[in-house]
Amino acid sequence: MKEPILADTTDLPPATLFEQIGGESAVEAVVNLFYDRVLADPLLVGYFGGIEMDRLKRHQQLFIGQALGAKRPFPGRTMKRAHEGLAITGAAFDRVVEHLTASLSEAGHDKKMIGSIVELLAPLKMDIVTS
Repeated sequence: MKEPILADTTDLPPATLFEQIGGESAVEAVVNLFYDRVLADPLLVGYFGGIEMDRLKRHQQLFIGQALGAKRPFPGRTMKRAHEGLAITGAAFDRVVEHLTASLSEAGHDKKMIGSIVELLAPLKMDIVTS
């Protein structure tokens, strides 16, 4: 019996966080869980008055996907530009991170993956917090 031929993966780049998390469908699931939590939070719900949520969710999926290494480009504004004038507080930003962490956990991602994602997105605080 011949030994199976295994592909040589030494020259392949490591999988992106986007690939590791499970791609577009996984990001979509996390975004849905995330907004369920955010919109139920009295501290955060006021930031979303008058927002068309389906559009925001699609936009967020593209943003998170690209931030995690997806090939699809993110057509949106910079974080600073998108959040200017919203008077977002440090407490609100931190609560959003808590909801993202809980959503990733609920979707079945381990602490190492969650930590990598939060670490990647944490520097955005400087551009988002304006109050």
